Amino acid sequence: MGTGRLAWFGHSTVLVELEGVRVLTDPVLRRRVGHLRRAEAVQPEAIAPVDLILISHVHWDHLDLPSLDGLRHDTRVVVPRGAGALLERRGFTRVVEVGEGDHADLDGLSVVATHAAHSAARGPLGVKAPSLGYLLGGRRRVYFAGDTDLFAGMSDLADRLHVALLPIAGWGPRLPPGHLDPERAATALRMLRPRIAVPIHWGTYRPMYGRVPSESPEDEFARRAADVAPDVEVRVLPIGANTQF
Repeated sequence: MGTGRLAWFGHSTVLVELEGVRVLTDPVLRRRVGHLRRAEAVQPEAIAPVDLILISHVHWDHLDLPSLDGLRHDTRVVVPRGAGALLERRGFTRVVEVGEGDHADLDGLSVVATHAAHSAARGPLGVKAPSLGYLLGGRRRVYFAGDTDLFAGMSDLADRLHVALLPIAGWGPRLPPGHLDPERAATALRMLRPRIAVPIHWGTYRPMYGRVPSESPEDEFARRAADVAPDVEVRVLPIGANTQF
């Protein structure tokens, strides 16, 4: 029997329940974000209560202020160093800025900020801040990768890693640098060696115009993972589904 639970709410939004703490990653819940649309919005009431919010980087599809407004403003929010003012101006009162390698005990849960190979800025004149991933927990760790490509130190995250939440695709027909596609995400599993992998950042938002990918990245990821990392259990979750670990 597992001791943790997670639920995927689409894109990079995951609710992780670990060591008695409810952690929400990159909450983007609205039906429309800029030119991106999802079939159905997620109501904050379906997720609350939340003890801790993690923001991986400042891109609009990961740090969505209107989605955050649906959550309590006294919730502790962890952001990359340089992004805190965005949340404080919005009325959030417990904002923690972190940089790569920083370790904190937040609400009784160990949180380590990790490297992410992904360039992020909030528009040409907006906030610039580094992209991060996060390691959660102590004896049984969960890795939330945010947005990233493969990087040399990824293997260093493998110690006691139980679950890897890995991005496997994007929202348009082309995946720019700084992202994992199904093949590279499968390669990441060889470096991370988790017991369980849950693909995220796929099948949620689509542009209102232009072409979208026709393939099923989650199926391709599962096939490639079975070839290169057969010891890893891949769990593909529908939006809104949860699993115990």
